[in-house]
Amino acid sequence: MDLLTSLMLFAAGLAGGTLSSLVGGAAVVTFPAMLASGLTPVVAVASGLAALTPGNFLAALYDRGQLPPLNRAFVGLVAASLLGALGGAVLLMATPTRVFEVLVPLLLGFATLLFALSGKISGWLRARAEAAGRAHRPFSGTNFFALLPVSVYGGYFGAGVGVLILAVLSLGGTGDYRATNVTKNLITSLNCLTAVLLFVSRGAVSWPPTLMMMAGAVIGAMIGARLAQIAPRAVMRVVVVAVGALLTAIYAWRYWF
Repeated sequence: MDLLTSLMLFAAGLAGGTLSSLVGGAAVVTFPAMLASGLTPVVAVASGLAALTPGNFLAALYDRGQLPPLNRAFVGLVAASLLGALGGAVLLMATPTRVFEVLVPLLLGFATLLFALSGKISGWLRARAEAAGRAHRPFSGTNFFALLPVSVYGGYFGAGVGVLILAVLSLGGTGDYRATNVTKNLITSLNCLTAVLLFVSRGAVSWPPTLMMMAGAVIGAMIGARLAQIAPRAVMRVVVVAVGALLTAIYAWRYWF
């Protein structure tokens, strides 16, 4: 791995770690960087998730005073995240490389669309919760069933999963973005860790690029955790959607034509 590639991976980790702890969606940046370093799509996904896991966990600890109490509902959310991530990781390992290559533009496009609509998704879910009289219940037990398929997607590809988790948590949340975002960071880190343990056991993680990206991601996660209190989310969403749309077009051209 040459110096230019190392710097590219570090920069992608820095940007990805910041995005992941701030709004989610780091894979829109980290996945293409892993591909550019010469990895196959499946290994790029596995290595990218491994690189982001420590940063997500540290971002949650950075503002741990905002985490919800360790009650039955929260344990249910964690269980859904772990089970779903394991299922998604198993599914990824069973997917032939060529099939995954065909899916890449669709997954990137889906993640980009999630960012574009995330505000409306969260608002719609919050409105439903309020209409049902759940506005002040911290974590509805029904979130387990909403989080499970989201976690499967997280273990399989992961791009945009942070936005989906934020939306699910908003069902029973109080509307406090800071507290919801910290909970999202913790659940995302557990989701990633479960998938990564399976990937490592299957030899699907390429460690040199992973460690280089991880170094940047840890720093980025701390930056994102701090910015989460002050950064305009609308601006971040515009940037990610623009980059995601461009990458979707690039990889559709690469793998479909």
